[in-house]
This record gives sequence, C-alpha cells and structure tokens, in this order.
Amino acid sequence: MDEDITTIHITKALSSSLIVELIEEYPNLTEITCSPSVYERTSKTYIDALSQLDIEVVKKYDWGAKSKTNGAEFEVLKLSNDGLKPKQIAEKLDISLNRVYYLLKKSNADFDNRKRKYDYTEIKNLKDEGLSAKEISKKLDIPLRTVYYILNKK
Repeated sequence: MDEDITTIHITKALSSSLIVELIEEYPNLTEITCSPSVYERTSKTYIDALSQLDIEVVKKYDWGAKSKTNGAEFEVLKLSNDGLKPKQIAEKLDISLNRVYYLLKKSNADFDNRKRKYDYTEIKNLKDEGLSAKEISKKLDIPLRTVYYILNKK
C-alpha cells in the first residue's frame, strides 16, 4: 500500500479486477495515464466509474526513451562543414567515433572518410586528354586494372 503516489501509468486495458487492485494499492490515486492504444481498449464504463471516484484516466504520449543528442548533431555538422575529419570531431567533442558517424549520417552530411591511394581526378583528366588506360598505368605507375576500375566507376 503506497499512500504517497497519486499518479500511475498502466500498460494494459483496465478491468474491474485491475481497478480494485489499483485502488487498494494506491488509496490516494487521482490520475491513471496510459498510451492511446490502451485507452481505446478500455471500456467507457470503467472510465466513467473511475471519474465518479475522482480518478481521471488520461492518454499520455510522451512515454519512452528520450533523445540523448543534446544538440550535438548541430555541432558535429558544423565541424564537418568546417573541414574536420570524423576522427578529429570525435576528439574535439569528446564523443565516440561511431557517434560522430551516426550523427553525420542522421543529418545526411556529405563526407568522405576514405583515403584514396591514387588521385582519381588526375587519372580521369589524363583519360580526357586522350591517353589510353595502358599509357596512364605506365605514366603514373599504377596497376592497369586499377586504372580501369577508376575510369569505369560512376
């Protein structure tokens, strides 16, 4: 029997036996909250009966986990736009690298975290100048299959 509690949250539809249990356990009960789906499954008769006992049944939407970002996504996006790499952002804000990647993905930020071994633009420019893949391979000392891969990549 807990006399200090005046509001409780239920997760299943009210029944006569549940109402009796709640009133016995919480004698000073004034409000019962539940999700909209539970409220819809509860009989109007039970809600009216509780109303006569000065106990209000209320739909409550704000149950569940709350966001833990605390505005960090804006700071991460700003630092990313300033040219910092994800690892640098993680160190600066003292958050995990995975969290940085998550926040960048969540904000649909464009970032390239891959270090390329070869300069793709140089290879494509040489192709535009008329050099063949074999000539580019020899000139830049790159495997021929890598040149084909870069040129065929969309």
